[in-house]
Amino acid sequence: MTQTTPSPRTVTVVDVEATLPDRAAAPPTHLTPKPSRSPRKFDPFEDFAYDPDAINAHYQGRWPQVIGRLFTIVWPFVTFLTGVWWHRRGTVSEATQQRQAKRLRELLTDLGPAYIKIGQALSTRPDLVPPIYLDELTRLQDQLPPFPNAVAFRYIEEELGAPPAEVYAELSPNPVAAASLGQVYKGRLKTGETVAVKVQRPGLAQRIALDLYILRRLAQWATNNVSRIRSDLVAIMDEFGARIFEEMDYTHEGENAIRFAELYGHLKDIYVPRIYGDYTARRVLTMEWIDGTKLTQLDELQRQNIDATYLIDVGVQCSLRQLLEHGFFHADPHPGNLLATPDGKLAYLDFGMMSEVKPYQRYGLIEAVVHMVNRDFEGLAGDYVKLEFLTPDTDLTPIIPALTEVFSNALGASVAELNFKSITDEFSALMYEYPFRVPAYYALIIRSLVTLEGIAINVDPEFKVLSKAYPYVAKRLLTDSSPQLRDSLQDLLFKDGEFRWNRLENLLRNAGDSDDYDMERMVDQTVEFLFSERGEFIRDRIADELAKELDNLGQNMVQTVRQSVQSRFGWGAVDKNSASSNMTVTATTDDDSNFNRILRIVEMLRQSKGFDASLLARQLPQVLVKSETRDMGQRIVGNLTQRAAARFIRDVLLAGSSSQPGIAPAAYSRSL
Repeated sequence: MTQTTPSPRTVTVVDVEATLPDRAAAPPTHLTPKPSRSPRKFDPFEDFAYDPDAINAHYQGRWPQVIGRLFTIVWPFVTFLTGVWWHRRGTVSEATQQRQAKRLRELLTDLGPAYIKIGQALSTRPDLVPPIYLDELTRLQDQLPPFPNAVAFRYIEEELGAPPAEVYAELSPNPVAAASLGQVYKGRLKTGETVAVKVQRPGLAQRIALDLYILRRLAQWATNNVSRIRSDLVAIMDEFGARIFEEMDYTHEGENAIRFAELYGHLKDIYVPRIYGDYTARRVLTMEWIDGTKLTQLDELQRQNIDATYLIDVGVQCSLRQLLEHGFFHADPHPGNLLATPDGKLAYLDFGMMSEVKPYQRYGLIEAVVHMVNRDFEGLAGDYVKLEFLTPDTDLTPIIPALTEVFSNALGASVAELNFKSITDEFSALMYEYPFRVPAYYALIIRSLVTLEGIAINVDPEFKVLSKAYPYVAKRLLTDSSPQLRDSLQDLLFKDGEFRWNRLENLLRNAGDSDDYDMERMVDQTVEFLFSERGEFIRDRIADELAKELDNLGQNMVQTVRQSVQSRFGWGAVDKNSASSNMTVTATTDDDSNFNRILRIVEMLRQSKGFDASLLARQLPQVLVKSETRDMGQRIVGNLTQRAAARFIRDVLLAGSSSQPGIAPAAYSRSL
């Protein structure tokens, strides 16, 4: 929800006064719909949620209306594209481009909400859309033609049970902004709070239902007749339809806003406006008014000394928690819905189009990011199976090299050079060759990420989304106790029986960059994982490494003492076996030895934010009494005993037997 002011550079949305209402007094999470004073006969689809069967039944016998609407959609695009092609034959003046951009904006506006949202998505992509077109499409965010005040005021009376003059102390005589689904008035409650009042456009559900019917039939035809299309296009359309019908129910939007505030309103520099439930119904929404500036209005942000790049980072971190932590995410984050407040916070608006990611999907996305960042494309191929892009019986052998080619340079490029859109384009080409399909839930995720990325490109072309995302993912891997991520962590750190220390160091380094890195929780989760059944392999490797380093230390001490005695008493030079042993000790103490890697990791932990030695001290008594610790001690002792016995056989028995004729020490060595 956005409201424009006379300034072309500033968008007013919420009033940030010194005396804001107490958030503790916010309405409950469920808003009771207000009974309408009069029946709604103008729109047959307004009183129920998205129902494709009901829509199909309604339009099944209305072919003239359907064909007429299809012609209304197709013909303007044909004429527009023909005009663009004709002018492109020669030199195109800036004035001509301006007229074409304006015509495209007007075309999308005339076609209605579904196409307006397409234009809004394009308005966030400066890497795809020429600047002149970008400026025009940006107007689709909050500068659409309004509908008559008389209709809006009648809706307020029908929904809230009284005329606007009786409900509000003040209400602007005209809308301050008009968006795809409704228009906004600035008002004041009789209790004194300044509010934004959003009123829905008339006949909205019927227009959207007809467009969805046409698009759904086209999706059915394409799925049945185009062999290369493996994705369930109908399911994708149904997902979009369900979300846009939910967006038309302002009571549902109010509940979404309240839930969003509960989940993410506590995050640093995130602000969610308050919903006034007593003044909210199906076609009328009343919310807190906030003054804010679009993140794309860089000059105005600079004038206010607001760091737009920082707020983009705040938005990325919030989006990560939406998608990967709680699963409840804002599916329409265009610039009109993400505003910078005067005190430097990021305000979220318009909670009509929300969606959810199921837990197994969230964990699958985390694993996919980890595998992509670490260039583990075999693991990434397995993630696509878990995320339902591939069936379990798909042969992944030819797919792994193809994924390697698409994603290998993901971390080495800026957002402008390699972004979600470019990856999606390359991935789309991959889908034609291999049996990929796009799950319905993924379409809104991509839409949300691509839109957010477009804003990031506009603010800072060098903003690396993946680099900003990985610290959060690393933190989740190290601190989340879910079995899925514990298994993912084990798969990441171990391959072919070898522990990949560099991966652990990379995880710790990136997790330490996360703003909310919880050292105590990480230590707790590490100890819990280490002494669990899944951590047995790690315990064994640690015990083996400790035994090897203790053995090397003992050998080194023996050699040092021996050399010192020999030097003091002149008993001769060090023998070959001693030199060999000493060389072995020296080799195990270089920077690449596992023991030194453990020491480096300990030092990284010590230098991490929030490190407290008492955290380890509190864990020590619990660790010492565990049976697994006793087993590790026995394994270390057994390993040391085996090493000592092997060295005794090699240095004493074999050395003495080598004097036998015809028998070389090497032969004995090989026989052992």
